[in-house]
Amino acid sequence: MLSGKSILITGGTGSFGKEFVKIILKRWPDVKRLVIYSRDEQKQFQMAQDYPHDKYPMIRFFIGDVRDYDRLKTAFKGIDIVIHAAAMKHVHIAEYNPMECIKTNIMGAENVIKASLESDVERVVALSTDKAAAPINLYGATKLASDKLFIAANNIKGSKPIRFSVVRYGNVMGSNGSVIPFFLNKKKEGVLPITDASMTRFNISLSDGVEMVLHALAQAWGGELFVPKIPSYKIVDVATAVGPECEQKIVGIRPGEKIHEEMITMSDSFSTYDLGKYYAILPQVPSWKLVDFIEHFKPVRVKEGFSYNSGTNPVFLTIEELRQLIKTHVDQSFAV
Repeated sequence: MLSGKSILITGGTGSFGKEFVKIILKRWPDVKRLVIYSRDEQKQFQMAQDYPHDKYPMIRFFIGDVRDYDRLKTAFKGIDIVIHAAAMKHVHIAEYNPMECIKTNIMGAENVIKASLESDVERVVALSTDKAAAPINLYGATKLASDKLFIAANNIKGSKPIRFSVVRYGNVMGSNGSVIPFFLNKKKEGVLPITDASMTRFNISLSDGVEMVLHALAQAWGGELFVPKIPSYKIVDVATAVGPECEQKIVGIRPGEKIHEEMITMSDSFSTYDLGKYYAILPQVPSWKLVDFIEHFKPVRVKEGFSYNSGTNPVFLTIEELRQLIKTHVDQSFAV
């Protein structure tokens, strides 16, 4: 699928970008170009140590910010596929610096869309978050706006053979700033801070997140918002899995946090279809015929009023399962 293609990933020095690059090089070693676009000079320098140019001549490191439209246009020259992973992601930081979050997550998304339409890009997949469903914090609201921009971009592509789609998933196990590395670091203090004893979250591994993006690249018709069927976990179970001997101290939720996360709301149910491994929230006004989509994929429309919530999810990870996943995906030295 990606042989001979030129791919660019915004925010490519982040956790997702690193996993994406690793998987792409393993499966498609003959990829033409793999451009890592990000604004963090130090992270690019560090990542370049793992991919020296003499061994990986297809990899390019491109300093740039998604806020900079002209820089994006330059970076997108000759690119076939764009994965948009760049974002401001920390809820409390976005609450304190709202316009900075808006500039990156909304205006940056619009810049990616415009630059894609002004070049020869064929596919764009944007990464979303469970916090974009019925958002109560600014981060979630900006990502919802970003999702809407990418979905609507299919309406203005004209005759260009470009498709925009979105993937939305929950907490990525082991990603920078996520709860498991935080608990692993705090474990040595003997106390693990718990925001709320009843809090739950969806869980996905980095590799499964990459698989979802690859699915969207291969299968999207344009305008779909893909949601994976993944398990949930209880925050207290994560704390017990990481540090069973640690005290769990309730500290209260931070500004903009939810007790449970949602990926599909009841309002979304009217346009949501079950594809098997994934759900797809279809665009209100698709650029293709719904009857053709149904004939091709044979999806099952979910019941009206259906919602996908981390608290009511029928599948929860056990403490033992969490320990095994931590060892596999986060810290190989972790004692199970």
